[in-house]
Amino acid sequence: MLEQSCYDLADRCIAKHGAKPSSLIPVMEDIQDELRYLPGELLSYVAEKIGVSEAEAYGVATFYENFSFEPKGKFEIKCCDGTACHVKKGIAVIEALQKELGLGKDKHTTDDMLFTLETVSCLGACGLAPTMMVNGKVHPHMTPDSAVALVRELRGEES
Repeated sequence: MLEQSCYDLADRCIAKHGAKPSSLIPVMEDIQDELRYLPGELLSYVAEKIGVSEAEAYGVATFYENFSFEPKGKFEIKCCDGTACHVKKGIAVIEALQKELGLGKDKHTTDDMLFTLETVSCLGACGLAPTMMVNGKVHPHMTPDSAVALVRELRGEES
């Protein structure tokens, strides 16, 4: 069961964009921006309020990769494993981050909700490979050591 503040947030987002079917995506984006994920229970609430079926709302939320039903950490790290990054040893960066954060194939967010680590197919910065992105900021030419140092800096630790 979600807290009332989540429903209040949804109501504010609906008021901002209008209680109409065409507002579905902007409302979902605003909710996810605030909560760092899209709770399924809240998606059902939004669907009812704006006049779309739950199936349609879930269909949209699962179609677009940017929506997540799992809570994300304060720092969302996306590591590229596209061709250029892969060739330039991007996998070693991912493995170093997984080890540092205690994450793996089935666990993407740290228990303290500070970091979420995702592997993506391309960040569109092939000339800067290997790259990673933290909360939308691109970090070029990463090495396992520089990636771990960045995480420690974000944690407030000394590198």
